[in-house]
Amino acid sequence: MGSAEDRRGTPANEVSGPDDAGARLGNEAEGYLLWQSRIAVAEERARVFLEPMDWLTTSQRVEIQGHYVTDSLDRARQDLERIAARCVSLRAEYEQRYRKLRLRCVAWTLTVCGGLVVATAVSLTR
Repeated sequence: MGSAEDRRGTPANEVSGPDDAGARLGNEAEGYLLWQSRIAVAEERARVFLEPMDWLTTSQRVEIQGHYVTDSLDRARQDLERIAARCVSLRAEYEQRYRKLRLRCVAWTLTVCGGLVVATAVSLTR
């Protein structure tokens, strides 16, 4: 069974967003609360899993519950890490698309403004 310290740590993640300390603190608090709820769910599911096994001794029950919780939290951590990696890749993809769209909009704006300048110049010379 993993120690409580091992099981209760929050998953490692990098916050890629505003460098604002308040936003970072909010993200960390949200992550901590999410992880604590995962721990509570894993512990409750372990208790439900072990309920019908009344023949187990207390030490066996504690050991199995610990393994069950550790396994559940490992899987939850892997899921969260996979989701976080996907979020990072989506962010990069959307930033690239936004950059292209912004360049296109600037190009069209400059073209239209240039056209208006030329049209104004032509109309003033007549």
